[in-house]
Amino acid sequence: MTANLTRKLYDERLRTLSEGSVNVNFNAFTDIKWDDPAFAVDENDPRWVLTTADALGAHPWYREQPLETQIRIGIWRWAVIAKVGMQFENILMRGALDYLYELDNRNPEFRYLTHEITEETHHTQMFQELVNRTGVNTAGGKRWFRKVSRFLPLAGSLYPEAFFTGILAGEEPIDHLQKAALRSGEPVHPLPQRIMQIHIAEEARHISFAHEFLRLRVPRFGKTRRAALSVLFPLIMRVLCDVIMIPDRKSAAEVGIPAWVVKDVFWKSDAGRKMLHDLFSDVRMLAEDIGLMNKASRTVWRALRIDGRPARFRGEPAALTD
Repeated sequence: MTANLTRKLYDERLRTLSEGSVNVNFNAFTDIKWDDPAFAVDENDPRWVLTTADALGAHPWYREQPLETQIRIGIWRWAVIAKVGMQFENILMRGALDYLYELDNRNPEFRYLTHEITEETHHTQMFQELVNRTGVNTAGGKRWFRKVSRFLPLAGSLYPEAFFTGILAGEEPIDHLQKAALRSGEPVHPLPQRIMQIHIAEEARHISFAHEFLRLRVPRFGKTRRAALSVLFPLIMRVLCDVIMIPDRKSAAEVGIPAWVVKDVFWKSDAGRKMLHDLFSDVRMLAEDIGLMNKASRTVWRALRIDGRPARFRGEPAALTD
């Protein structure tokens, strides 16, 4: 496929994504019934118990706790994930704005990414509102991440391929966890359930863009640049996955979760190891398709314990990828 034809197809896909953002979009404060009594955060509501789709929810220690403890930890877990999600979306918006600043006129990336930034603004609002409603006073990501996050958006213009790889590293785990929770068939409180439904619907476009962005650019790289990204790709995936998925041990201890449980869940238990592999099946497929899988990078994927069979198609359910 010629470069001109590839770019034409890319531009057409961006137009489709942009039109999707116009036709199907959500507002954080009109599409969620925050003050509906059914959405209230009640510490006696068993629907806050974590599903087994979450490695913590599946862990024997958690399942053996009294119901009130499971509920309290469930509320805390949702709040921490929402706070980290808010922080990550904030980085995405700042980096995307940095990338957009000097785009050429008529570049369709400008329109699509500004749609995405608008949607991410609503996501940060609904994530933070969930945190506020739970009453959990969480700082979100680990301290080192919060410090480094001041500088990460600069990669939007300085090294956009690494930046959008990082976007996938944050979006894919959250998307996987949310879809798994909804697919589990287990009760989920209607407030996080509604937030997940909105987030999944719009995040599908955001993930699609990051995939298309890398598919267009990476195959055009020279051998040295592609080799460097091939090794960085799994490193970025694993580091940001841990930031999003693993709660701070001090914070976990405050709600009564022993350090050994956190260590076992992330990622020593059978359920934890399975989740870690499952989280990255889509991006393993992408890495294969754009030439980022080679002898050196496969060694890194394996060393980081995120190797495995790539997905056959985007969004393939984890149960089919074992």
